[in-house]
Amino acid sequence: MMAQFADGVSRRSLAFLAVLLAALVVAPWLVSDYLLTVLIVIFYLAYTGQAWNIMMGFAGQLSLGNAIYAGLGAYVAAMLFTRYGVAPWLGLLAAIPVAAACGAVIGFLAFRFGVAGVYFAILTIAFAEFARIGFDHLDFVNASAGLFLPVAQYTHNDLWRLRGSPTMFYYVMLAATIVAFLLSRLLLKSRMGYFWLAIREDEPAARAAGIDTFRYKMYAVMISAGFTSFAGVFYAFFYNNLFPEQVFNISRSIEMILGPIIGGIGTLFGPILGAFVLTGLAESVTSALSAFGIDLPGAKQVFYGICLLLIVVALPEGIWPWLARRLGVAERDR
Repeated sequence: MMAQFADGVSRRSLAFLAVLLAALVVAPWLVSDYLLTVLIVIFYLAYTGQAWNIMMGFAGQLSLGNAIYAGLGAYVAAMLFTRYGVAPWLGLLAAIPVAAACGAVIGFLAFRFGVAGVYFAILTIAFAEFARIGFDHLDFVNASAGLFLPVAQYTHNDLWRLRGSPTMFYYVMLAATIVAFLLSRLLLKSRMGYFWLAIREDEPAARAAGIDTFRYKMYAVMISAGFTSFAGVFYAFFYNNLFPEQVFNISRSIEMILGPIIGGIGTLFGPILGAFVLTGLAESVTSALSAFGIDLPGAKQVFYGICLLLIVVALPEGIWPWLARRLGVAERDR
């Protein structure tokens, strides 16, 4: 995998990655508990951004309801753990197929009947809302009362059961983000990845060239859904509670896509950089307001909107393509 990753990547890029990775590995020992939690959120959004980027950035299919896949992953793993004592890593083996199957249903309905563009985005929102309302009335998962995972006091980190300190969760999410990055690059440089790019740029031309656009769009949706389900499993065991109104809410889906949009849709580093910039600045704004005793509800959402507006106007490709050209580490991933 590393050999394939290094192919076509400059030495400067590899050196930059090595320094960045070293800094991230030692970060938990240098930052406060608050900053460590912020970093966990950043990697969570970077990971979900990478998953969404497969569907939109690579294959050109706009989804605004990816929270449904994270929510399904969260509930499947949490239910198996609370009811039957199944460890989350084994629960993930059930969560991924469930989320991928949901993606397959959405994709089939959309692609078989020619639902594309903004209408596909609306369809994904509709399914996420359907899941939110359904789980809110499903007694098996405690409905709107919420599903709570047992929290025990551990003197050591239990990685197998995902019970432990924030530092353990930080390294789990860091590793997941790295794996998602590497797999995204492998997918992008594969035969399927080139088919995705052809579909994204001109689907009728890709179809005329003999590409089975239906099949490869289905692959993109299902892979993205499967990736996202892991984020849901992590969410459940990190926060230890699940409420349909929170997990499936459209705001969750929007949070997942802002990183890639800010950082650069269709790039490998874009979702990661976007998550760092957006979350870091948003937390800085919140902290600054708190320091001055200002309680402004919705301040973070307003800030997200302002950032999105500025990026769309000033850097429509996103921050990373602009930054990479100036650093001389431009990606060859398009």
